[in-house]
Amino acid sequence: MARQTGSNMDLKGFLTEHQLPASYADIAQKWFVPLARDIASHQSGAKGPFFVGINGCQGSGKSTVCDFLVHALSAEYGLTAVTLSLDDFYLSSQERASLSNQIHPLLKTRGVPGTHDTQLADNTFKALIAGQAVALPRFDKSTDNPLPQDQWPVISTPVDVVLVEGWCWGVPPESADALETPINQLEANEDPDGHWRRYVNQQLTTEYQSLFDYMDFWVMLKGPSFERVYQWRCEQEHKLAIKKGHTGAGIMSDGEVLRFIQHYQRLTEHAFSTLPAKCHRVFELDGQRNIVNLIKAN
Repeated sequence: MARQTGSNMDLKGFLTEHQLPASYADIAQKWFVPLARDIASHQSGAKGPFFVGINGCQGSGKSTVCDFLVHALSAEYGLTAVTLSLDDFYLSSQERASLSNQIHPLLKTRGVPGTHDTQLADNTFKALIAGQAVALPRFDKSTDNPLPQDQWPVISTPVDVVLVEGWCWGVPPESADALETPINQLEANEDPDGHWRRYVNQQLTTEYQSLFDYMDFWVMLKGPSFERVYQWRCEQEHKLAIKKGHTGAGIMSDGEVLRFIQHYQRLTEHAFSTLPAKCHRVFELDGQRNIVNLIKAN
């Protein structure tokens, strides 16, 4: 078992740093302190970094959970953990514009498999496993481009736990039959022949499954339905506008969010139906993002 350092977590400091309500302390104690303990227990038998994949639809709270786990694993178990987001591996807007010209116009929008730099992700995972110094990619959604590489945080010492989160992280590809019928207005109007969704599915099959294979342990924050994603994604955009101090360029309106999330609907709903059986921990959420149930395996 990883060395436990006692009850050293400064939950109040964590809440202040991340601008979370006091009520999050109770949530963390009930659900995520035990999750950190489980991860630490599994990590104790690992020969290298222990990789944890965390799936959740947009707005489900993945980033906050990862931040808490990094904090808890350090304070309680003396473990060094880092977080990577699938979002941070997005291709630049210029690269996606090239894809949109060569393959399909919908690939200009970041999000779906095929719009990430999977080679960079693979190289980053390999460097972490080897204990090499590595710069962790970071993407700026307000500019729709990666941050300059000199602004990426550098990890120069070996890590114990690698947390990787993403909205489609771990999702298996769909069957050919499932791709035949458009799932929403975006697909019906802008991908009537299914070329975009078949390309996305092919990328998921050939480029992403090998990345998923790095994961040793799977966690899912399972939203109640895709309908809630719109509400949650709007909230994210409003917070981004406050953080950046402006609306307009780089910040989506609620109407733009509505179109944007339709790019994600197919694989989000596919994740709801297929991923829980693959995960070691599934936290079921209600419409207000409260955890209402935990399903445990292994």
